[in-house]
Amino acid sequence: MSGMQHLEQSLRYQFKERDLLRQALTHRSYAGKHNERLEFLGDGVLNFVVAALLFKQFQRIDEGDLSRVRASLVKQDTLAQLAQQLQVASYLRLGEGELKSGGFNRPSIQADAVEAIFGAIYLDGGFAAVYKVIEQLYRPLIEQSDPKTLGKDAKTLLQETVQALRMDLPVYTVVDTQGAAHDQTFVVSCTLDQLGINTRAKGSSRRSAEQAAASLALAAIDKQHKAN
Repeated sequence: MSGMQHLEQSLRYQFKERDLLRQALTHRSYAGKHNERLEFLGDGVLNFVVAALLFKQFQRIDEGDLSRVRASLVKQDTLAQLAQQLQVASYLRLGEGELKSGGFNRPSIQADAVEAIFGAIYLDGGFAAVYKVIEQLYRPLIEQSDPKTLGKDAKTLLQETVQALRMDLPVYTVVDTQGAAHDQTFVVSCTLDQLGINTRAKGSSRRSAEQAAASLALAAIDKQHKAN
C-alpha cells in the first residue's frame, strides 16, 4: 500500500483526483502548485462544519460560548494534534530549506496541511464527503470537551473557581525579573490566602508568568479537592 493510500485509509476517504491530495501536502517551499489556496478553502469548511457539530452537540449553550469552543477546536494546536494522529508529516513535500530546518515537525506547517486536505476533499468529493471526514476526526474531541472551560485561559478559570467557592480573588505579584531589558524573564506568584495556596512561575512576559502561576494554583486546588 502506498503512502497516499495509508493517509486515505486514516482519513477514511479515497480521492478520485489524487493530485488534489498531493497538492494539499505540498508546502510553498516546494516546486510546483502548493497548498495555500486549498488551506484557505479548508479553513472555511472546517469552521462551518465544527460550528454545525457544536450546534447539535450543545443545544443549551449560547453563541458566545459556542464561538469560544469552536475557536479552541480549530486553532493551530488542535490541528497539529490531528496532523500527528494522521501522520501527515510523513507525506509532506517541502523545499530543501524547510527540510534542513526540520519543517516536517513544525506545528504551523502540519496544521496548514490538515486544512488544505479538508479543502482538497471538498473539491474532490463535495460538502457531504468533507463533512463526514471532519466529523469522524472531531467527534471524539467534541464529546470530551467541557464547554464551560474549553478555550478559557488559566487566569479566567481560576477566577471563576474561587468565585464559585465564594473566596477572595487571587493576588498576582511580580517577585523577580531576570535578564536584560530586551530579554527579560518574569517570576510571578499567585496567592490564595483562604486556601493556603501560593504558587510561583516564570514567563517571558508578566502575562505569561501569571497564566503559568494560575495554572499551578488550579492544580493545587484540584489536589486539595481530591484529598478531601
